[in-house]
Amino acid sequence: MKKPFLERIKDAPFLCDGAMGTQLDAHGLEAGQCHEEWNVLQPEKVEQIHRAYIEAGAEAILTNTFGGTRWCLERYGFGGRVGEFNSAAVERARAVAGEERYVLGDVGPTAEFVYPLGKRKEEEFLEVFREQISFLAEGADAIAVQTMTALEELAAAVRAAKETGLPVIASMAFQPEVPGKGFRTIMGVAIEQMVRRLQEEGADVIGTNCGTVDIAEMVEIVRQMRELTALPIFAEANAGKPRLVGERTVFDQTPELMAEHVPALVEAGANIIGGCCGTTPEHIRAFAKRIGRGKK
Repeated sequence: MKKPFLERIKDAPFLCDGAMGTQLDAHGLEAGQCHEEWNVLQPEKVEQIHRAYIEAGAEAILTNTFGGTRWCLERYGFGGRVGEFNSAAVERARAVAGEERYVLGDVGPTAEFVYPLGKRKEEEFLEVFREQISFLAEGADAIAVQTMTALEELAAAVRAAKETGLPVIASMAFQPEVPGKGFRTIMGVAIEQMVRRLQEEGADVIGTNCGTVDIAEMVEIVRQMRELTALPIFAEANAGKPRLVGERTVFDQTPELMAEHVPALVEAGANIIGGCCGTTPEHIRAFAKRIGRGKK
């Protein structure tokens, strides 16, 4: 029987899975199609992706629910299917993870802004996250709030997740502020601001994922976080910096090149390591070997 999630991650490093979105693309998702719809439309392919990560050595898989809030789904005409898509995603992940691996309920940004930058009130953010997370909590071991760039939205998601009683991971996407001078999100949030706010909100794990940094720069972000907090740290880098080739965004850092930086990421203070955009089961397999968890 597996340990409770927060106990297990004390035995660092803990290996998560890699990208879902770019893997769905590779499995035939058409441009403009809703990722979360595949939880009911192509469940076998979602499970295939999850299974490939487990076989590569991942101890946890994230549900295919990054855009699973009502506001995100409304853009595809699926605003009334929040429960269906999110519940199906948990079922798909749990079917593969079983009771020996962990399922993390994935929550991404809504692409909406808090007033006065946008039209939404903070209370509305809390309600929309509460709705999605209520379905994820039915079978997940923890909730992972990822790729946030605004503190107000991040705080609302963390509050909603904390209501479930499950462990809460909260992560922001950073970019270089000035080369060699630090990092901020595209909404101007500095690492120090994020750490302080998340500790106030009661997040159980803090971290960073995605953004316009590579894994080498993520090592420095994690190091700065570790200087500010004793909380466990989550780190999921993209497969290199994104670049546009025609109409496609490409991430082309190889598993071997990324894996070279994994020991430094652990040394910097990361407890949970995985991959974000562009990473594949092969990346996770390479990570597993670097931390001594690869299959023989």
